Amino acid sequence: MIDTSKPEIEILPGTVHDDVRIEIFNNLQVLYATQAGELALDRDYGIDGLSVDYPQEHAKAMLTAEFVRKTQRYEPRARVAEVEWKTDSENGKITPKVVIELV
Repeated sequence: MIDTSKPEIEILPGTVHDDVRIEIFNNLQVLYATQAGELALDRDYGIDGLSVDYPQEHAKAMLTAEFVRKTQRYEPRARVAEVEWKTDSENGKITPKVVIELV
């Protein structure tokens, strides 16, 4: 089961001031934790979790594309460098780890 409710976010080191880094991190946390359709004035804001109903590899590819697309649209100061998938063998959950590069 893919769990998109709390993806891990890692921001790669760069030359951005710490205040900006924290602001971007907080913006991405809210973006990734929001289900698409929840925000009344912008129904596209958030991550569309419907792809988890597809086969696992297909769902991973769709979610990776969703993280890239939504990050480009809603936080242009960041770019997705990579999405890693962590497996918790105890409870069978797969959680995304989004690695971010600041631009």
